[in-house]
Amino acid sequence: MLSFSEENHLKSIFHLSIDQKNGVSTNAIAESLKTKAPSVTDMLKKLCDKELITYKKYQGALLTEYGRKTALNIIRKHRLWEVFLVEKLNFNWSEVHEVAEQLEHIKSQKLTNELDKFLGYPTKDPHGDPIPNIAGFIKYTTKVLLSDLSIGEKGKFVGVKDSSSAFLKFLDKRKIALGSNIEILHIEDFDDSLHIGLDETNLSISIKSANNIYVTKI
Repeated sequence: MLSFSEENHLKSIFHLSIDQKNGVSTNAIAESLKTKAPSVTDMLKKLCDKELITYKKYQGALLTEYGRKTALNIIRKHRLWEVFLVEKLNFNWSEVHEVAEQLEHIKSQKLTNELDKFLGYPTKDPHGDPIPNIAGFIKYTTKVLLSDLSIGEKGKFVGVKDSSSAFLKFLDKRKIALGSNIEILHIEDFDDSLHIGLDETNLSISIKSANNIYVTKI
């Protein structure tokens, strides 16, 4: 049985390791979990003793196969609960993350599997992130940040980099929803803000917002 803190550290290592081949540093983990590096170092030693990660002081942490499967199971539970909260309990997508953070630590595998079945085996959560299946397979979609598109290029909104409540509420106010078609109409020289075509309307967004919106090119 893993503690909540151990599970959170595993999940953090998994997310941070997606875009890099080297080990994940203690500072990166500490920043993602909003804690101190020394406490992360102590936790990594515990996870190493449990054969969930390999860890060397100056090379960072890497998940073992056992650790990867464990992390994926936690992520699976988190994202299934998000789907449940949005689809069955009418939560807004900006409200579910913190609740799912609590529910993901429920240990019953039977409950997770029955929840998956009840929801019809969803493949994505309300934020567009892929849901691992029972075997631990996770299917990623090729996507780029909206800020990577050039003038005249188009993309379909498929996910967010920043899943904070504040950013999701920002998107709601501007009616930028998953599945929206976005075209880059103009990029301002002064501050790199973007003028975009959004389905049937036009609006302007900051480069910070564009750096947190994932699209697939169309």
